[in-house]
Amino acid sequence: MADSRILVAVPEHPRGEGAGPQQLRMIRDAIEAGGFEVRWAVTAEDAGAVLRTEAGLAAALVAWDLPGVSGDGPGAALAAPSRSLARQDCTLDGTPGGSAVLRRIGRRFRDLPVFLVMSGEGVGDLPLWVSESVVGYVWPLEDTPVFIAGRITTAARAYRESVLPPFFRALRRFDDAHEFSWHTPAHSGGVAFLKSPAGRAFHDYFGERLLRSDLSISVEELGSLFEHTGPIGEAERNAARVFGSDLTYFVLHGDSTCNRLVGHFSVTRDEIALVDRNCHKSVLQGLVVSGARPVYLVPTRNGYGLAGPLPPAEIAADAVTARIAAHPLTEHAVSPHPQYAVFTNSTYDGLSYDAVATARAFAASTPRLHFDEAWFAYARFHPLYAGRYGMSVDEEALPGPDRPTVFATQSTHKLLAALSQSAMVHVRPAPRAPVEHDRFNEALMMHGTTSPLYPMIASLDVATAMMDGPQGEWLIDEAVTEAIRFRQEMVRLRRRIENAGDRPPWFFGVWQPDTITDPVTGERLSFEEAPPELLRTEQSCWLLEPGADWHGFPGLTEGHCMLDPVKVTLTCPGINATGEMAEEGIPARVLTAYLATRKIVVEKTDSYTTLILFSMGITKGKWGTLLDALTDFKALYDADAPLERVLPEAVAAHPRRYAGLTLRGLCQEMHEQLRSVRLVELLDTAFQQLPQPVAPPQHCYQRLVRGDTERVRISEAASRVAAAMVTVTPPGIPVLMPGESVGAPDGPLLRYLTALESFDRRFPGFRSETHGVTIDEGTGDYLIECLIQSGAAAADHPGRGSAVLDGTAPTVLPAVESSL
Repeated sequence: MADSRILVAVPEHPRGEGAGPQQLRMIRDAIEAGGFEVRWAVTAEDAGAVLRTEAGLAAALVAWDLPGVSGDGPGAALAAPSRSLARQDCTLDGTPGGSAVLRRIGRRFRDLPVFLVMSGEGVGDLPLWVSESVVGYVWPLEDTPVFIAGRITTAARAYRESVLPPFFRALRRFDDAHEFSWHTPAHSGGVAFLKSPAGRAFHDYFGERLLRSDLSISVEELGSLFEHTGPIGEAERNAARVFGSDLTYFVLHGDSTCNRLVGHFSVTRDEIALVDRNCHKSVLQGLVVSGARPVYLVPTRNGYGLAGPLPPAEIAADAVTARIAAHPLTEHAVSPHPQYAVFTNSTYDGLSYDAVATARAFAASTPRLHFDEAWFAYARFHPLYAGRYGMSVDEEALPGPDRPTVFATQSTHKLLAALSQSAMVHVRPAPRAPVEHDRFNEALMMHGTTSPLYPMIASLDVATAMMDGPQGEWLIDEAVTEAIRFRQEMVRLRRRIENAGDRPPWFFGVWQPDTITDPVTGERLSFEEAPPELLRTEQSCWLLEPGADWHGFPGLTEGHCMLDPVKVTLTCPGINATGEMAEEGIPARVLTAYLATRKIVVEKTDSYTTLILFSMGITKGKWGTLLDALTDFKALYDADAPLERVLPEAVAAHPRRYAGLTLRGLCQEMHEQLRSVRLVELLDTAFQQLPQPVAPPQHCYQRLVRGDTERVRISEAASRVAAAMVTVTPPGIPVLMPGESVGAPDGPLLRYLTALESFDRRFPGFRSETHGVTIDEGTGDYLIECLIQSGAAAADHPGRGSAVLDGTAPTVLPAVESSL
């Protein structure tokens, strides 16, 4: 932290004449002699700019009589956590600029030491809140510059140390001790790398500090990840406080391991688990490990092919009971009552639930509820998401004996500042399903590693510290604000294009409401005209109103679901949210291929939508570049530019297919293919009409590892039983689970996969990413893993087909056992 800076916000310019400016210059010189850099500001507007851009401030010296800014000046544009604070932040005529600066510091930093520069005789005329915001007062001419600077730099050094979270602080101290390494890893702090040319290049690239911090669990003073002792245990307990849980565990293999861990702990063999069909594959892997029998719950879908939430009717107790009773696998379960339920919150596309209402609905069916919040670790830290995340389901929000134990698994690295694979499990136990630490830790140790990477632990510790206090809200608010600015600018640009009259009146859309209602005035406003302050503070602006055409999801109730503004879905011409297709269209795969040529990589691409994320690393320059690329694509499309100019790599890779084609021609060919085979509609049907379950996932995995499966062309897969999950991206949701029947040749699943296979053949280079599908490079045929059938098929594979895997007969339904 050698680059720590101190803000000096005073009316006098450092080059000014007179005793006051000269004294302040000497204070500045003494601060710099103490090892700090000074950022000088002479107005509240200047100070606001420093506060927005300098996260490394260690102290501030602020004059109460600092010149202020106008209410609409750039210095007043700092994001505020509430509408009332936003109004207070704008300095009005007659209000000292120091007041605005102190308020901004309070929202940007936690416990930053602030000294107030005074010019009068006393502090009696200051507002009472000021004394709570500063650590001391300075009269520049009444003490020596060295003494004043010493007070400031001493406070700054203490602050620099205090902002370090527990584990990171201990790791730094250990590194500063410069001890020899007599333990693993064998590179011994990077020294081994210096003995090889390739190793030296690796050492130089990543640096000695990273390699010195790659340590063994033998370093007792840093604590134990499995025993949860020392600084590691302190860091986890600190994370529990910050994230609002009773127990928090650091996990170093991503949210996938968190999901497997929680599933393995929560449900055992032949118990029933309620599983959101819009789940990550790691949830299924947890069921494989535990041997549970899944009963899948079906989310809503819209015309774009986006997966929505589980509708309230789907999670109601009577609906769950009926689904369990009708499920073929539950007949042989140890109990008809589920022990565990898991669902995705928020969804990939940014849809989150009313957490308390959802927990209350699930509580009637199960004692354990798992919020898979891989993409939602930031929700607790901004009021816009109040009540929308798992750890908000506490004793106060949901009192009484029926409250379920709640787990929230978070991929901390995805949208907070942590290293890749860094994740956390948060737990809020309830009496009806206690979570004893020692028992849970046994499951954690089964899925964890005894060789943790300490920089990853440090990144989780630091990610926690970054969210602690007002700075966490400030950071998330900045991302929300930039997402809203981009969303509004997209709509304004589309309106300008439509009204220009000198070009084709189309542009890309943004999936969001067309209008919003101000809850204070009741006024209905168009989205682009709504005050950004309203959009970033009022949750009601983002709620999915039941029956609204813009979102296209059926079966929703008021307040059930909310769209997250930082997950921005761009829509392409060709289809709308209700599924109506136009004569012309621009498939999103063509758009994202073009964006890739501009070095813009999106998060997800569906048939006519693409998802971009506004994380804490977003800037106006970053989203401005995207806006420019979208307008350039429109110009190229309108001009019917040659494809070799727009997508040269695609043409070079497949010249016989794409040579001589234009951008508009390719888009129209692809659109007509999607339209003629009704791919989006087939996808919707495949998700709504689930395949018939035949065997539990664990049984299929046992058959898989014993070689009792085979790859089958989908043209020959009718009525076969899947041995592995099939997940197509887009949309990234499983269409076929292990143990499910592929179904009839004209059934929804095979019709969809056949249409997708046909699309991939016709448009090489624009294939879907399909997990669980092997593609025959010679023919382009899709192959999926299926259980080997008994009888004639098994005769070709001696020892397979009817093998007993664990000394007992496989746990399958008697009526279908012969088909396995």
